[in-house]
Amino acid sequence: MLEFLEQILEKQYGEENKNKILEGYNSKRKVTFRVNTLKSDICEIEKILNELNFEYENVPWSKEAFILKNAKESDIQELEIYKQGKIYLQSLSSMLPPIVLQPKEGADILDMAAAPGGKTTQMAALSNNKAHITACEMNNIRIEKLKYNIEKQGASCVYIMQKDSRQIDDFFSFDQILLDAPCSGSGTLNFEDKNIDKYFTLKLIEKSTKAQFALLNKAVKILKKGQEMVYSTCSILSQENEEIVEKVMKENKIEIVPINFEGIEHLPILPTKIKGTVCVCPNELYEGFFIIKLKKI
Repeated sequence: MLEFLEQILEKQYGEENKNKILEGYNSKRKVTFRVNTLKSDICEIEKILNELNFEYENVPWSKEAFILKNAKESDIQELEIYKQGKIYLQSLSSMLPPIVLQPKEGADILDMAAAPGGKTTQMAALSNNKAHITACEMNNIRIEKLKYNIEKQGASCVYIMQKDSRQIDDFFSFDQILLDAPCSGSGTLNFEDKNIDKYFTLKLIEKSTKAQFALLNKAVKILKKGQEMVYSTCSILSQENEEIVEKVMKENKIEIVPINFEGIEHLPILPTKIKGTVCVCPNELYEGFFIIKLKKI
């Protein structure tokens, strides 16, 4: 099954890491969420979890992130704190790009592929609803989901732009950009899925790299000089990650800002071809994920 992927992984990471990744694909991932600080706080959520006898653990790199030990997503969706938007179900890996970006109050921020809104609303919370966030999404169905989540989470600083981010006019400019690019999803595969061969193909990887290159090129164009952006994917393949960045760096004046934050040493890390970047290995807590921070010079 997916022999071509195993070959790519072995070539990129060596046999030991390849086996670790394959093990990660087969792991049953624990339910994780973050506290929405626009509507609640950690004390309130911990009190409710304790009253309801939920077993949980905290995450070393984010006070707002929680891992549930004895619950399914459906259990959480029944809770009032979920229905009221006080918590947001989100994978740990996908909480990392906004933390790396560090959205600032008063900044003009662009989220280039925003739906369903997990990272958008997280940036709103991190900036205390005081940034000016433009959330870009071109798909009609996905934009409805985005609108719903932004409203539910109380992210009032977000403006939605229905557009293909590759077509954003060059006269726009932003202080910070998050590009969580569409990708093959090679970090999030479930090998128990019988249809995996049908949707995960070399053609999908090729299609993804074309879109990623165009999106990152556009992001660099509309990022203000001296400012920073984050490029991330839920892929662990270098052709969607380091190779895209290297290609864009040849055509633009950008430099890598090494990623560092409190608790980073607790992440299950895979080796990367570019120093200062992060590639998370899939396991029972994390999806496979790549993150790089760039500065326009």
